Amino acid sequence: MPTQLLQQHFGFSEFRPGQQPVVEALLNGNSVAAIFPTGSGKSLCYQLPAIALPNLTLVISPLLALMQDQLAFLKSKGIAAASIDSSQSFEQSQAVMQQVRQGEIKILMISVERLKNERFRRFISQISISLLVVDEAHCISEWGHNFRPDYLKLPHYRRWLKIPQVLLLTATATPQVIDDMAAKFDLQRDKVITTGFYRPNLDLNVVAIDEQQRLTYLSQYLSQYPNQPSIVYVTQQNSADDVAQFLQSQGINASAYHAGMDHDRRQALQTQFMANQVDVMVATIAFGMGVDKANIRHVVHYDLPKSIENYSQEIGRAGRDGEPSNCLLLANTANRSVLENFVYGDTPELGSIRAVLQEIAEAGPEWQLLALPLSNQTNIRPLPLKTLLVYLEMAGILEPSYSFFADVRFKMKGEIEPMLAQFEGERRQFLEAVMQHSPKARTWHQPDFDGLFQAYGAQRSRAMAALEYLEQKQWLELQSKQMTEVYKVRLPLPDLEQLAQQLLEQFQSKEASEVARIDNMLSLLQEPHCLSHALAGYFGDTQVPKRCGHCSACRGQAAALPDTSTASVPDANQLGQWLSPLQEAIEKQYQMPLSETLAARFLIGLPSPWLTKVKARQMAGFGALASVPYGQLIRSLTT
Repeated sequence: MPTQLLQQHFGFSEFRPGQQPVVEALLNGNSVAAIFPTGSGKSLCYQLPAIALPNLTLVISPLLALMQDQLAFLKSKGIAAASIDSSQSFEQSQAVMQQVRQGEIKILMISVERLKNERFRRFISQISISLLVVDEAHCISEWGHNFRPDYLKLPHYRRWLKIPQVLLLTATATPQVIDDMAAKFDLQRDKVITTGFYRPNLDLNVVAIDEQQRLTYLSQYLSQYPNQPSIVYVTQQNSADDVAQFLQSQGINASAYHAGMDHDRRQALQTQFMANQVDVMVATIAFGMGVDKANIRHVVHYDLPKSIENYSQEIGRAGRDGEPSNCLLLANTANRSVLENFVYGDTPELGSIRAVLQEIAEAGPEWQLLALPLSNQTNIRPLPLKTLLVYLEMAGILEPSYSFFADVRFKMKGEIEPMLAQFEGERRQFLEAVMQHSPKARTWHQPDFDGLFQAYGAQRSRAMAALEYLEQKQWLELQSKQMTEVYKVRLPLPDLEQLAQQLLEQFQSKEASEVARIDNMLSLLQEPHCLSHALAGYFGDTQVPKRCGHCSACRGQAAALPDTSTASVPDANQLGQWLSPLQEAIEKQYQMPLSETLAARFLIGLPSPWLTKVKARQMAGFGALASVPYGQLIRSLTT
């Protein structure tokens, strides 16, 4: 049956390695994890079973670009698939929901954040779901290279929605991460299917080169291969612009691509690259996750990748058609400090952690959280704030209760009385009560849910369900914003100072593991025997030749990277000139002294809510010491 479905719906005569056992396990009612290299067909592992399974397949995907590419492929095969995402209008998302209710959609793709949405959760809880698919499943593990706190809630959502089966997909999971993923989803270890990480068609070449010589080397290298699709990865946005401009000046058909560009510009560039109108894309890691181009012949790392996992994922975009392809890494340790400094930017200060704990202590048994105001108030960036809340959940201090929109309003599309006339008995009485407790200001009505409960005894959830029903019937337009998350607080709280110290140590431990990733990567790049064998071994794949014969180490050209001398910290006078305007702004805005940590982040160029608020980017010292290691700078500021 699987092979028949494969031929009928996808036009393929046979499965790729690993796909068939995954598909058969799912069709036999089992949960499974598929650990396949980038570009080896992980998506088919859910796309094919979704056709045969009786109910909806719900796919959690981390990137909009990934969703859009996969949807385009499914639609080209005549498979009913859709997404609900931030790029859609209200009417578009409502139309998708209606199709799902009517059973017209087999595959629905969403981000994990969508499950925090009060209205979406009410909708999806009424839908029968056969399979939960977690793409980039390594994000659930703190030991993974792209830990996303919201992924930790997926096992809870699965139980709540009573989804019988789960499929975990990833290309970059070490044995430790695989064990962690399997444990969180109660997955038997024999239901983890790994195909190996060895790509015999990829030539891995690491060249030790001085930072100043990279542009010339890159230009000469790419000039040897005109009109061949290539990606050049850089760390920072301004590097993407500078490198692309230089290559253009050398007659190479190159463009820059990074998150600083607007969405339409990025979309146009991606389309041009896919259509072979741009040969070389010089990009940050914002480019690639949604790119499924089979004939990329060259992936060049102009800067060091963030980790072995990132390196593996990025070179995996080369040669997906199985043809020989080249992966070149221009290696030196000049931007090591930049990579390390990004890591330190995600650790909150002790005072910031204390401020969050104080908020919780003052809330009592129930804490209502608006994430963005709390981020701005405590100077913790949104992602580390999510991580902090997850740590508190794991410690049993907080328990997620529910979430709702703090700001709900509606606008009538007709008169209220004719609408009420459509209902009888208690339903009409209830709707009359909703309208009575929704005062109108010019055009918009603002429901008073507390007043409605006191007067009528109706819960907020019933009122929201009624308003959503009226919107479906085109009686009104409903708007909701300001997501508020409600937590139960376990009382009594432990000693807050001790707890703050423990939480800081958790962040510092994570920080140390991220820095160790950079060390691991530098060791791999200097592998003396075989790069392919060492890379596969990092991911626990032992079924690899000891000598691949197609890497720089096998050719006797193993890279040796001398430690690059780091920039020195200027004298106290220069530091004072840079920091004085910032200190004045922080004291004026927050009535707080400037901490050494915030000063270091300013000088290194790491953004934070407080730095954004005081417009630190416009000050002369912002990012002035980007090449200085964070630890060295902190020591200078504290002595």
